[in-house]
Amino acid sequence: MTNDPAQIQAIFNRIAPVYDQLNDWLSLGQHRIWKQMTVNWSDAHPGDTCLDLCCGSGDLALLLAKQAGAAGHVFALDFSAELLAQASRRDRPILSPSSPITWVEGNALNLPFADNHFDCATMGYGLRNVTDIPRSLQELYRVLKPGAKAAILDLHRPSSPLMRSFQQWYLETLVVPAANQFGMTQEYAYINSSLEKFPTGSEQIALSRQTGFASATHYPIAGAMMGVLVITK
Repeated sequence: MTNDPAQIQAIFNRIAPVYDQLNDWLSLGQHRIWKQMTVNWSDAHPGDTCLDLCCGSGDLALLLAKQAGAAGHVFALDFSAELLAQASRRDRPILSPSSPITWVEGNALNLPFADNHFDCATMGYGLRNVTDIPRSLQELYRVLKPGAKAAILDLHRPSSPLMRSFQQWYLETLVVPAANQFGMTQEYAYINSSLEKFPTGSEQIALSRQTGFASATHYPIAGAMMGVLVITK
């Protein structure tokens, strides 16, 4: 996985046109269940001001908008202009009554929001792709209100050798060839290397506590090939 922000940004801009279709196919639609679980763990309530970091094509932001209702507001941030364009096209009043969504092009390492601003936050498949995980957690901590929760969904390395082997097989045999059908082999081939460098669940808990979060719990899902980090300021 590259550590060059410009290269990462370029990868996601290229992926944008097929991002939703590939996610549905590769997870057999399960990613939508995992995202709803993530929103539930964020503890979003009606009227909340919510943040979705690394919002991609907007799945979590749209779910947050439904949860927060017409009295709430969702700010959805991503550094890929192409993914934001895809997300904003999906932003229609189909989840009534839903919050308005403000789509923001920005950097998760330097958030353009005031301190203690958000009632809750989500992040889906973003923490693994930032170039400085501690800095990203610090920024998230800064913009959350005291007592607010954030839920962070991402791929993980299973501790079980059997599940790790299955994940390796899945990525190499299904994900990359599927991406090849869309001309995106290079863009999706990076996932395996990014997993090797990504902190484990227990390491993420430790990083969160070092950042200052009052509590941190990591929930493994999908045979521990996925996980949700739930942190409270």
